[in-house]
Amino acid sequence: MLKHSTPAGSRKRGPGRSLHFSAAEEIGSRILRGDYAPGELLPNEAEWCKRLRMSRSAVREAMKMLMAKGLVTARPKVGTRVEPREHWNLLDRDVLVWYIAAPDRERFLRSVQEMRRIFEPEAAAMAALHRSAEQMAIIGTACQNMGTATTVENRIEADVRFHLGILHAAGNEFLVPFGSLIESALATVFDFATRRAGTRHAQALHEDIEKAIRRQRPDAARRAVLRLLADTDEVITQASLAPRRSTLRQRRAVG
Repeated sequence: MLKHSTPAGSRKRGPGRSLHFSAAEEIGSRILRGDYAPGELLPNEAEWCKRLRMSRSAVREAMKMLMAKGLVTARPKVGTRVEPREHWNLLDRDVLVWYIAAPDRERFLRSVQEMRRIFEPEAAAMAALHRSAEQMAIIGTACQNMGTATTVENRIEADVRFHLGILHAAGNEFLVPFGSLIESALATVFDFATRRAGTRHAQALHEDIEKAIRRQRPDAARRAVLRLLADTDEVITQASLAPRRSTLRQRRAVG
């Protein structure tokens, strides 16, 4: 039985974090969770200094960071305004972590699943054609580690290694850095699915993918990934329906 641990993708404040990064994290997180809507003016620099108890230089550097990440834009005599959502660099590592922590978890999970559906089935098919013996060993070991993990944390770590291993084995140099960029997003989806659906069925689906790649059967690898994605989609759907069903039962009980 897996033991629960700290959810994947979470980050802790530490003494080594710079003040301006902590300020950017606080302001950026507020934007991601919807405290400030796109097009809305943010409080001015003096107000942020008061709220965050930080210096003007720290707040100023934080705003520069947020501008570089596409979250805000600043204009003289106007102020700092939240940029439209399509300008946000969601693949930035910091923005991605802030997005993970935002309350609209279902939207985040479904967006990640849609992205995975675009590239993972074909990456697995390519891995079946191009993988080396060394790359296959990495994928196989990760799959085995998933099955023997005794904590959620270890299970998720092995799950991430499994999927990143497939991206490496696909033989396309652009997939590798892309996988590293979305590593936190993948870990969050895996954590969510593991905690809500257990591991037995998901383990069998991962083993199907591993087997197809090992046997160099691209079509089978593609289909196996699609089955895994469909299974995760179902977990997300069931989790989103659970609160609504609970509310409905409460209303019926009151009625």
